[in-house]
Amino acid sequence: MRQLSRREFVSSVLAGLAMGRTMLQAQEPSPLGIPTRPLGKTGQRVSIICLGGWDIGAVREDKEAIAIMHEAVDNGLTFFDNCWDYHRGRSEELMGRAMAEGKYRHKVFLMTKVCGRDYKTARQNLEDSLRRLRTDYIDLWQFHGIRWDDDPDLIFAENGALRCALEAQKEGKVRFIGFTGHQNPRFHLAMLKKPYEWATVQMPTNVLDAHYESFQKQVLPVCVERGIGVIGMKALCSQGGRLVRELGLPAPLLRRYALSLPIASLVCGIQSRENLRQDIEMARNFRPLSEEEIGELLAKAAGPAASGQIEQYKVGNYGCDWWHNLQRT
Repeated sequence: MRQLSRREFVSSVLAGLAMGRTMLQAQEPSPLGIPTRPLGKTGQRVSIICLGGWDIGAVREDKEAIAIMHEAVDNGLTFFDNCWDYHRGRSEELMGRAMAEGKYRHKVFLMTKVCGRDYKTARQNLEDSLRRLRTDYIDLWQFHGIRWDDDPDLIFAENGALRCALEAQKEGKVRFIGFTGHQNPRFHLAMLKKPYEWATVQMPTNVLDAHYESFQKQVLPVCVERGIGVIGMKALCSQGGRLVRELGLPAPLLRRYALSLPIASLVCGIQSRENLRQDIEMARNFRPLSEEEIGELLAKAAGPAASGQIEQYKVGNYGCDWWHNLQRT
C-alpha cells in the first residue's frame, strides 16, 4: 500500500475536521460565557468542556475538590464526567457532596459510567453511583472502557448490562445511554454495529490519534453520520498531560485541536483552580484551528505518535479489567 505523503495525510485529516463545521455552526453562547453544543440527537445542549471525574478524585483535599466543582458550575462548566470505579468510588462521592452542598444538581448534566457487563453487576454499579452521587437519576450512563472482543456480546446478552440500562431508563434513573473506550477503534465499531441507537460515544481526540489506530478517522465519521453525540477525551494524552511535557505543546492549543473536531464536548482533567481557569478561558475564547496550525501540529506529532507509546491507553491495560479478570478466574 502506498504511504501517504505529508501533504496528503494532512489533507485527509482536514477532510475529517471539515465535518466539524456543522457542529461549530450549532455552537451557541451561554449567559456564563462557555459555549454549548448539541449532544447528538438527545435534544440536550452541554458545555463544550466537561469536568473529568478521575482528576477531581485525585485532588488531595475534599474541600478544595468541592470548591473547584462549585467554581466550575458558577462559570458555565455544567457537564460533569465520572465513573463507578474512579478512585474506588471517591470521585463519585466528592461530586455528590459538591452537588448536594451547593444545591447544584439541577444545574449539572451528570454523566457516570458502568463497569459491569452483566445485569447483576451493572445494577449494583448503578445503585452505588446513585447513592454516592446523592441523586435519583443520572443524565448519561455509559458502558466504560470497551476493550475486549467479547464486551459487545456480553453487554447485549439476554442477561447483559444493556438490559439493566434499558430498565433503568424506564424507571427514570437513567436518561441517556452511551459507551466509552480508548484502546482500539475496532471495539467501538463493533459496538456501533449492535442493534441499538446510542446517544453518545466517548473516544480519544488528540493530535497523536490522527496518526495511530485513529478514532477520529475510523469512528468519528460513523457517529457524525448517525447523529450520535461524541464526547472527546485524552486531548493532552493522559493524566498529567504527556503531550504538554514531552512535545512542549500548550494545553489550550491541544484542547482547541480536539474542539475543532465534530465533538459535543471535551472531557478535561482538572486538578486545581489554575487548571480550571485555564480551561474556562480557552472555552470562552474558543476559535477553531486554522489549516496551517493543524498541519504544524500533525507534523510535530508524527514521530512521537508512530509507536503508540505516548498514548499508553492504546497499548496498555486500562479500563474495567477487574470485572473481566473476575469472570476469567
